[in-house]
Amino acid sequence: MQTTRPASSTSSPLGKVYLIGAGPGAADLITVRGARLLAQADVVLHDALVTEDMLALCPQAVKIAVGKRCGKLSTAQQFINKQLVDSAHKYAVVVRLKGGDPMLFGRADEELRALEQHGIEVEVVPGISAALAAAAASQQPLTKRGVARSVAFFTSSTAPGESDQVNIPSCDTLVQYMGGREAAATAQRLLAQGRAASTPVVVVENCSRDNQRILRLQLDQLEQGLQQCEGPVLVMIGEALATRATQTLEEDLEKMQEAPAETRRSAA
Repeated sequence: MQTTRPASSTSSPLGKVYLIGAGPGAADLITVRGARLLAQADVVLHDALVTEDMLALCPQAVKIAVGKRCGKLSTAQQFINKQLVDSAHKYAVVVRLKGGDPMLFGRADEELRALEQHGIEVEVVPGISAALAAAAASQQPLTKRGVARSVAFFTSSTAPGESDQVNIPSCDTLVQYMGGREAAATAQRLLAQGRAASTPVVVVENCSRDNQRILRLQLDQLEQGLQQCEGPVLVMIGEALATRATQTLEEDLEKMQEAPAETRRSAA
């Protein structure tokens, strides 16, 4: 069957930009629509966490890495915005491939504003957010009848000049994105607010990837930090995360803390 390009890509002297959610990591968790557009893309500007398997879905496209990683050399957002605008003047189908969902902690607002200001057509294609993928991977629903009927997504990552004392939402289930470095501080603040030390916590590292790890612990254990985690980390906190009687309790945390540093690095 012959593949046709989106009709809008030829109706304007400017190309069309698609902000596509790549999902949590595994290539087969991208949406069918997202994969189809990748196969039609002329150029793909992708995040650092987008895997090689995902990029294999667009062998025909020019690939530009524009990733941001905490504590590592990153691409400035203004430069990414400029690259998107420049690409739309050069190519018909431009894909901005973002980990998870573009509209959740994905800087989509800044990119949409830049494109709209230059009169460039843009479409957003949602993706599976890490919170939903982590809940599925750990088989822990984020809501539970009679226990948890509200969920809040938050991050301690702040913009330059912004206070790092971000308010933690008051909710039954809390999901902290990019929570590895901030895990201890989050636990301390929740304990100070009166959360029980025994509150269940599920940590998912490298969600949906071959090296995924799931740690099950309590809030007072989270207070000790997650130094053993080196990959992208998502932290889920709340009574809905309590281990069911039929589940096996992972002991990864204890094993990792006992393992030599060299072993920890190879497991991450």
